[in-house]
Amino acid sequence: MRSHRGKRVVIAILAGAGWLAAAAAGAQSSGGMGLQIDADDIGGVVSSANGPEAGVWVIAETDAFETRYAKIVVTDDQGRYVVPDLPNADYELWVRGYGLADSAKIAASPGEMHNLDAIVAPSAAAAAEVYPAIYWYSMMHMPAEAELANIEGGRHYYANIMRNNGCVGCHQLGQKATRTIPDAFMSMPTSEQAWIRRVQSGQAGQQMIRPLAQQLAGVPFKYLADWTDRVAAGEVPSQTPPRPQGLERNIVATVRDWASEKSYLHDLTTTDRRNPTVNAYGKIYGSPELSTDNFPILDPIANTDTTFRARPRDADTPTTNEAPVVQPSAYWGDERIWDSQMNSHNPMIGADGRVWYTARIRGDETPAFCREGSDHPSAKLYPVDRTGRNLAVYEPDSGKFTPIDTCFSTHHLHFAEDENDTLWTSGGGDVVGWLDTKMFDATGDAARSQGWAPLIADANGNGKLDPWVEADEPLDPAKDRHIPGSGFYAAMPSPVDGSVWGTLRDFPGAIVRLDPGSNPPQTALSEVYNVPLPGYGPRGGDIDRNGVVWVSLGSGHLGEFDRRKCTAPLNGPEAAMGDHCAEGWTFHSYPGPGFVNQPGSDGSAESSYYSWVDQHNVSGLGTDVPMSTANLFDGVHALVDGDWVTLRIPYPLGFYAKGFEGRIDDPAAGWKGRGLWVPSGDRTPWLKEGGKGTRPLVVHFQTRPDPLAH
Repeated sequence: MRSHRGKRVVIAILAGAGWLAAAAAGAQSSGGMGLQIDADDIGGVVSSANGPEAGVWVIAETDAFETRYAKIVVTDDQGRYVVPDLPNADYELWVRGYGLADSAKIAASPGEMHNLDAIVAPSAAAAAEVYPAIYWYSMMHMPAEAELANIEGGRHYYANIMRNNGCVGCHQLGQKATRTIPDAFMSMPTSEQAWIRRVQSGQAGQQMIRPLAQQLAGVPFKYLADWTDRVAAGEVPSQTPPRPQGLERNIVATVRDWASEKSYLHDLTTTDRRNPTVNAYGKIYGSPELSTDNFPILDPIANTDTTFRARPRDADTPTTNEAPVVQPSAYWGDERIWDSQMNSHNPMIGADGRVWYTARIRGDETPAFCREGSDHPSAKLYPVDRTGRNLAVYEPDSGKFTPIDTCFSTHHLHFAEDENDTLWTSGGGDVVGWLDTKMFDATGDAARSQGWAPLIADANGNGKLDPWVEADEPLDPAKDRHIPGSGFYAAMPSPVDGSVWGTLRDFPGAIVRLDPGSNPPQTALSEVYNVPLPGYGPRGGDIDRNGVVWVSLGSGHLGEFDRRKCTAPLNGPEAAMGDHCAEGWTFHSYPGPGFVNQPGSDGSAESSYYSWVDQHNVSGLGTDVPMSTANLFDGVHALVDGDWVTLRIPYPLGFYAKGFEGRIDDPAAGWKGRGLWVPSGDRTPWLKEGGKGTRPLVVHFQTRPDPLAH
């Protein structure tokens, strides 16, 4: 543990008897600065040679706890700051901001005032070191149309793969580690060859090389090489990011870490989405997709992190450790750092505080009740022979972990607002699956408690499920139609009407509404809505309290779909094809620049992995505010009254989320009793600032009423 005793710098502004009175009352005043702090705050003014510095970050960090602990705030229009509610410890205090070089770190403790000296960046290159990754990534050139002539979908498909449905679906591109070539590959004859070698590294080598070499026919290597060559030659972004403004200056971010340096954390859960006061002030649970079966737990009150060992039902369940190292990693060599049988993707806390996971519990073959000849209602309609992930539930009080066999694969999971606490899942491929959790708790019978349904559009318009034609067959006026695609990626139970929405990640992609009906699966019918240009490439999505769907798109937009705006019939032959409601779509371009030489009709170069709607104002930004992971902005984007508010983590650089949620710990505590919880989800956590040895992060974003509230 680092100690600052004996070398503390204390810069206090005294105001005579007024200060003494304030101190006696447990608060310290800055006199003429109009600034007041409590005994657990640090405050002051940030100034440079240019005067007070507004909209820059002040970071207080300590290593006094088992987890990393840093609290980050933004200065107001006079350069003033208050870092509130710090646990008792010795801190290092410093400034980072656009147009600045990082300031010297000084020692500080809660209850002290510190005026901080900011350093004006000596050059454009120095200033750009702390820009969000998007400003660097957008420097990459896009190919000419002629180069994409043999790629179906052309430049739109290419950009989709280079955003959230390809490269940036796993990593943040544009941060320092990716805009430069690792030393291990510098001996390659050309930068293009270095990139080809780079994306074959480690256990994910096959996954990385395939979209670039196969789907995009090797075209990106030329442009990735040109990009990193120009960066190495000293080229910097031509655009300067704006400093935080308005609500962005009210954000307080607390950064902790958990799990291990080799763990990849996909997501976390803190509460029941339907009632975000569940598990108030409680522990936070993560899902370490691919990397490990040591599931992480963060205690944000004690600032400690632990794990529990999750085990599959079957000992011979395949492990990700079997994935070969295609080429040695620049960081881990030939070591296979991933070893997980569970391959857990997403967790979700239920009403009683138990934690549900999508996780693998066995091999691929399904049990007999899923297959042809079974009398299970869903198997009679659509038998399933093979699955990937299943379900599991963890009881925090007892430590009991229960695997649950399913006939459908799982990926994401969400509880419906119904009397059965139905748990809906995505990832089933041809089917959408669900579990009646109340029945399962009462009977322990997984087969009886589950169901699944194929996605069938009412193509003949008679309002009932009939035999169907497959997606590649001509329409039959007497039959329905199987909706094409890879199945739900996101799953979104509607709070309005009991329907369940999902995204289809195919290009250009679609969203689908599944209406279970009164007796699913026999009554389950679906509606499909294709994404029209300028949008394409849906990935994560969520739904608001009015039934409006919000989707992260590979076109650099947040897509908004309102079914109430549709003017054409919602079933029948035209509707079954999915192009009948373009008027239901609205597209909101994400913040930040687009790729250079890309037509202006395309959106930002931002690549959002997932979107989430704040149905209960846990963020303090408003009820039903749609939000997206800001994967090239180190944080989260929120669309507040039509304007973007970016919640950015400026330290450590390279923060990348795949999902998030919010919790209300105390409804009566104002901004202090609520906030968003956002995990880092980069598959290579060692690529962020700090490098190899750093651990995955968890960030708590809170919105105070003004930049000085404490």
